[in-house]
Amino acid sequence: MNPPKKQKIVKPAPGTLAARADIHQLYENAVQCVESEIDFVDQTYKKLRGRNAQTLREDFCGTMNTSCEWVRRRKNNLAYCVDLDRDVLAWGKANKLSKLDSQQQQRITIYRNDVRTVKTPPADIVLAMNFSYWIFKTRKEMVAYFRHIYASLNRDGVFFMDSFGGQEAYKEMLESTRYKGFTYVWDQHRYNPITGDGLFHIHFRFSDGSEINKAFTYDWRIWTLPEITEMLKEAGFRASVYWEGTSKDGKGNGIFTKSVKGEADASWIAYIIGEK
Repeated sequence: MNPPKKQKIVKPAPGTLAARADIHQLYENAVQCVESEIDFVDQTYKKLRGRNAQTLREDFCGTMNTSCEWVRRRKNNLAYCVDLDRDVLAWGKANKLSKLDSQQQQRITIYRNDVRTVKTPPADIVLAMNFSYWIFKTRKEMVAYFRHIYASLNRDGVFFMDSFGGQEAYKEMLESTRYKGFTYVWDQHRYNPITGDGLFHIHFRFSDGSEINKAFTYDWRIWTLPEITEMLKEAGFRASVYWEGTSKDGKGNGIFTKSVKGEADASWIAYIIGEK
């Protein structure tokens, strides 16, 4: 999962836990599980195409955490990382790429560019995860982006995205989750049912009472699954939804399978796949 854009943050008081924290590391600890994400992408591609993918393009790549996991998987895997944010790319170079060996580093190419116009070598897989593509708020913008992805894929390429929904997705509310050393706060700050626009923040709070407010912000349109799949088809893809299964306790089990029927859960996450 890729970090959203940073906002101008009011600096916490010197000496506090918040002042000593790294927001990118906090984000990765709270939100990302690149191992599981790459497991799903890798296994699904092989099931669909009968071979291992080699080239992966990560749009809205942020700290490049996902791409680093990809090149670690196999010695011939290549990754193309695309993002406009100079600061977050610099953090990724210093904290993620630097931890790869020299051979792995050579298999990652960084493009500080717009995902809608960037020219990269054709890829087996393109990722637009963490709902990052919801930054495009009109159908015209989204279809244009999808068409650009279609042209950027190999002949048997696959486009992977995620989505969330359920009635809780439209509520203005705070949701707090405790982790070791900090509390992650997901702030569904504002939703406009006329336009579908939503404003979301991430805050971090600490045991000494200090906090980082609006460490990250998303300004999105909340798209529905039918809208997304229809736009993918308009761009030339064969679209399908992979729905999460349910464990005995009623919670998601982390296993996503191709489905045409989902449950009307209060909150859900799904993958959407566009096959070329």
